[in-house]
Amino acid sequence: MEYKDYYKILGVTKSASSAEIKKAYRSLAKKYHPDKTKGDRAAEEKFKDISEAYEVIGDEEKRKQYDQLGANWRQYQQTGQGGQYYGGQPGGGFSGFEDADMFGGGFSDFFKQFFGGDFSQQGSGRRGQSQPKGNDYEAEMEITLQEAYHGTSRLLNLHNQQLRISTKPGVVDGQVLRIKGKGAPAARGGAPGDLYIKVTIKPDPNFERKGNDLHTTLALDMYTAILGGDAQVQTLTGQLKLKIPEGTQPDKILRLRGKGMPLYGKPDQHGDLYVKITITLPSHLSAEERDLFLKLKELQQTKTTAR
Repeated sequence: MEYKDYYKILGVTKSASSAEIKKAYRSLAKKYHPDKTKGDRAAEEKFKDISEAYEVIGDEEKRKQYDQLGANWRQYQQTGQGGQYYGGQPGGGFSGFEDADMFGGGFSDFFKQFFGGDFSQQGSGRRGQSQPKGNDYEAEMEITLQEAYHGTSRLLNLHNQQLRISTKPGVVDGQVLRIKGKGAPAARGGAPGDLYIKVTIKPDPNFERKGNDLHTTLALDMYTAILGGDAQVQTLTGQLKLKIPEGTQPDKILRLRGKGMPLYGKPDQHGDLYVKITITLPSHLSAEERDLFLKLKELQQTKTTAR
């Protein structure tokens, strides 16, 4: 019987870390999963090999026993390949395995020959404890800044079922939501994978978000900027009256406390809204308006000289 190199099957070295082994398994399982390669028998066999390899070297204790088998492979061959090999301990075996159906087949003959066939009766009896988890699913959810402020939901079609995905107020661009147990089913009765939803927030034409603060601009006419007065500024909850101080300069920034984004998970707390002032100058002056501006200019020059 040919020795199965589980490291080679997963494309990792014998010194690979647990994280590297897990990453390699997930990548290959996703590629060769029967749900994606329906009808491809070669892909199904490949998937079974991948799952079997991860079943062994994905577990620290089982990996040690498998490595010991590899070191004693020649010695085992010389014994005539009789019985089962348990790292030099007859009758030992792996605990926690189940010879479950893997899309038309179970563990390979190699696995059964060397590690035993009836795993439900061996070891500690922790049936299925080390079954590989199903693959995770990934999706994106695009929302507006207004929806990010108030919270929203979307319907997602998954396995011919509709799943409602909701966001809390204050969700940020790029935030990933985890929906536990809504990923792919496991190959041999293990826990299903999870669903990860990446939230993308569309750019808003009126507001720029920086953390939990919002930034916007407000165009004032020259007279309100010079004399002061009231102006209406748009917020994500509607318009708000803003007091403009006399002599407000261009690019001045006014801060409105608590009018920014709600903090995620703390809807009663908010960032601030920063309003940058721009000033619109009059055009196409009448003769009378021009004379008045000239008089204002003369008054300002006289005032400056007197100082």
